[in-house]
Amino acid sequence: MEAWITPFTKQCIVTAGVAINVGQYGLVMAYTAILLPQLRTGRIIPIDEITGSWIAAVPGFTLFLGNVTVPVIMGKCGRKVANTLSVIFVIVGWLCIVLAQNVTYLIIGRLLQGLSMGMSTSLGPILIGEYSSPKDRGQFLSTIGLSTSIMTFLAHALGSYTTWDTTAVVCSVISLLDLVIVLYSPESPSWLAEQGRYDKCTKAFHCLRGDTDEEDELRKMIEMNEIARLSKIESNSTNATFKITLKKCFESFISTVQKKEFYKPILIMIHMYMIAHWGGINLLSAYSFDAFHHVIGDSQHDLVMVITLDIQRIISNVVGLFLMRKLKRRTMLFAATLLNIAALVVTAVYSYLKVNGLLDYDDAMFGAFLLHVHTFSVVAGSFPLPMVISGEIFPMRYRSLASGLSAIVYSLNFFVTVKTVHVMLRTVHLYGTYFIYAGVLVYCLAMAWFFLPETKDRTLQDIEEEFKAKKKNTDDLSTAQPLRPLNGTTT
Repeated sequence: MEAWITPFTKQCIVTAGVAINVGQYGLVMAYTAILLPQLRTGRIIPIDEITGSWIAAVPGFTLFLGNVTVPVIMGKCGRKVANTLSVIFVIVGWLCIVLAQNVTYLIIGRLLQGLSMGMSTSLGPILIGEYSSPKDRGQFLSTIGLSTSIMTFLAHALGSYTTWDTTAVVCSVISLLDLVIVLYSPESPSWLAEQGRYDKCTKAFHCLRGDTDEEDELRKMIEMNEIARLSKIESNSTNATFKITLKKCFESFISTVQKKEFYKPILIMIHMYMIAHWGGINLLSAYSFDAFHHVIGDSQHDLVMVITLDIQRIISNVVGLFLMRKLKRRTMLFAATLLNIAALVVTAVYSYLKVNGLLDYDDAMFGAFLLHVHTFSVVAGSFPLPMVISGEIFPMRYRSLASGLSAIVYSLNFFVTVKTVHVMLRTVHLYGTYFIYAGVLVYCLAMAWFFLPETKDRTLQDIEEEFKAKKKNTDDLSTAQPLRPLNGTTT
């Protein structure tokens, strides 16, 4: 009766729970595009331009808080607990907006949404990476981008035909449905192994992967964690004063940050997250109407153009999923980001010529085409790929800490790009904004060329060994420390 519920199906279900949670980034950002115009009418909660920019950007503050706190939660309490809390925060945030009678309630709701986004963007790629098989991991991680695009389309479509509070109600229902999936999802096998709960780790691993040829990955996962646990127990078994313990913790921290497998992934992800945000995703999501206005001019069909752009985003994400299976990570990243840079530069030149009356030929369809090319380059590659890579390159032992530290850059870039869009469009216009974005992408792509390894179809352990810059030797794992029998291990 449950024959159809294969391990792959289970991976699809649990991935959906994570992807929908992370994908609410699209809901939160796109909601701004329909909330602010309705509030500017002044009928319910009147706002000015400055207040509107703060409503749009304020999630960046708690995004940072979510980045900082989630490593502790998912390290101590588990990935599932952290994911559940993230969904609960965004639900409460939507409810605050639904019940809002003034700007204060809107700000509180947006702050809670930012907290949830900070937790989910750090946790989501890691959890999907730990849930899924290496051969399917890229596609599953790419569903984050697809989910974000679908959520963006839903927010724009709902907000175009309903009021902002009704849209918030629908968004909260989506979050409630996601909470059900998360609650019924298993804990991460990697985290269970890290806690020494090997029986439950094996059970969760077989639940998600089945009895396949991936047993070697399970064995290595348990062996590596057992070695780390025995080493930690041995170091903590000696009697020591508080001063000595504090000194050891400091020395351990210094030793950790000097390890290649710790600082290299963080350095890479700093630049990957910059690519994700400076490619233009936030401008296209939160200020899509403004983008069309600057490229095309005043039009009675702005709504149709924005909805069309959202539909194209979904199609582009599906194309990205296909390409993710066929192409290597580095190949796809460079191809998509170079197209992103080209789209930014060409659109900037077109906008400059248009603003200064230097165009001999001015067609709205050509301007719309440029925005569609820009959107394709972002949503098919330069935005989802950093999420994919973040789920693959962090070392198991430091995954919570390393992802949290690098995600701080994610939140800072989010806040800066969202908060400055309105000012930049007013001062340096769209062409200046796009030229700045293109410059940032060129720098980040150069850094990726030198530091980013290929991760496609490789186990997380293999990738970690490459960062350690030593040849993987399974004999070293088994002889470095004597292993205790797994049978009868405390769970």
